[in-house]
Amino acid sequence: MFPWKLVLFDLDGTLVDSAADIAEAVNRTLDELGHGREDEAMVRSWIGLGARVLLDSALRHAGSRAGVDETLPRFMAHYEACLLLNAKLYPDTVETLAALAGAGVAISMATNKPERMARVLVDAMGIDGYFAHIVGGDTLAERKPNAMPLLHLAALHRMPVHDTLMVGDSEADAGAARAAGMDLVLLRHGYPRDFDLDRAGAVAVLDDLAGLPALTKPPIVTL
Repeated sequence: MFPWKLVLFDLDGTLVDSAADIAEAVNRTLDELGHGREDEAMVRSWIGLGARVLLDSALRHAGSRAGVDETLPRFMAHYEACLLLNAKLYPDTVETLAALAGAGVAISMATNKPERMARVLVDAMGIDGYFAHIVGGDTLAERKPNAMPLLHLAALHRMPVHDTLMVGDSEADAGAARAAGMDLVLLRHGYPRDFDLDRAGAVAVLDDLAGLPALTKPPIVTL
């Protein structure tokens, strides 16, 4: 039996590979500023800590004089325009969500993507029906790595934190789970930047989603 009653999923880098579309949004922004475009691999290395950090990384790398605050609205417009160009589900996403739902596990989402964009993407990927609630980066006063989104979702489900699992791919996910006192699973196929997944204190670090439904909690050691 799956040992958690509620699973909270991140979106980008966890369920959906959206790096190509994010890279295109970055490059359209750089084009407007008169800078050269960057390849997808470089942009992937900047994803993981939110749009502001991503954009700051891109501007610094380009040697741009443009500020993040003044450029962010332009980037977000491109981000939305590129949302569905190449996004795709990671392998076993649907099967994993279906297995958890079939086992009676509640499922919600905590993403730093703006809520409206997250809902559009989840709907386009055909997985919207699995999520009871979606909290985006602009839904609440705080976003990951703050604990607020995770604790808010647990409260909506009336679920204690010890029965809740956070599944993500980045330092923001790990920080939020740690702050909330929740168990954590991390996926290697996402966008960790330079974060060491293996030292994050996760219950498991998985290569893909297929292994998630078979996980068990580690034994509690008492001294």
